[in-house]
Amino acid sequence: MGVRTFMASDPDLQLRGRLIRRLGLFREMLPGSFVEHKRSCGRPNCHCADGKSLHTQYQISVLVDGKPKTFHIPDALVDQVRERIALRKRFEAAAAAICKINLDRFLKEKEKS
Repeated sequence: MGVRTFMASDPDLQLRGRLIRRLGLFREMLPGSFVEHKRSCGRPNCHCADGKSLHTQYQISVLVDGKPKTFHIPDALVDQVRERIALRKRFEAAAAAICKINLDRFLKEKEKS
């Protein structure tokens, strides 16, 4: 298989290069889904006992050894965890874009041979 030289005018190669250079940004990503629950705590004198002013509980739901697990997220870490889960979604989108570019380029090269 021959080595192709980089063509500065090829927008697919430019996009692929930008996506690959940004991969380091994803080192803090987290798997799973962010879950927000409203619930009452069960104490009869709490403000949530009326069923209207419920407590908010945050969790991350992930697969661990193929089984779904949920982990509590402290209020102080909610924004950080949301961002890290969003990073994973952006990573998956970038990986899909790179794969599509590579497949398109492969199919064009295949047609030439």
